[in-house]
Amino acid sequence: MSQHFENLDKFTKFISSTVSTISERTMGWVAIIILHAATVPTFLAVMSGLTDKFPPVDFILLIWTGLALMFVRAAIARDMLYLVTIGVGFMAQAGMLALIFIK
Repeated sequence: MSQHFENLDKFTKFISSTVSTISERTMGWVAIIILHAATVPTFLAVMSGLTDKFPPVDFILLIWTGLALMFVRAAIARDMLYLVTIGVGFMAQAGMLALIFIK
């Protein structure tokens, strides 16, 4: 039974040393990138003509609402990394939507 506790101690030490090197800002930035990237495959498929189905509207609205709230939070905190990342992501998604609807 002590073997399991030794492995558990090794595991917790490994996790605490690995996770401590990842900052809160890095995780937030990665989350923003992933949220922006959630709609890109579908937009690209529609733009290339592989499908004519858009993602559900509620999916897009929930993602954009979350990103808008994160943008407001970043504006209040004056966090330029988040402001620029979210702003560029919104511009890219708006550009893709414009290309889809203009086409």
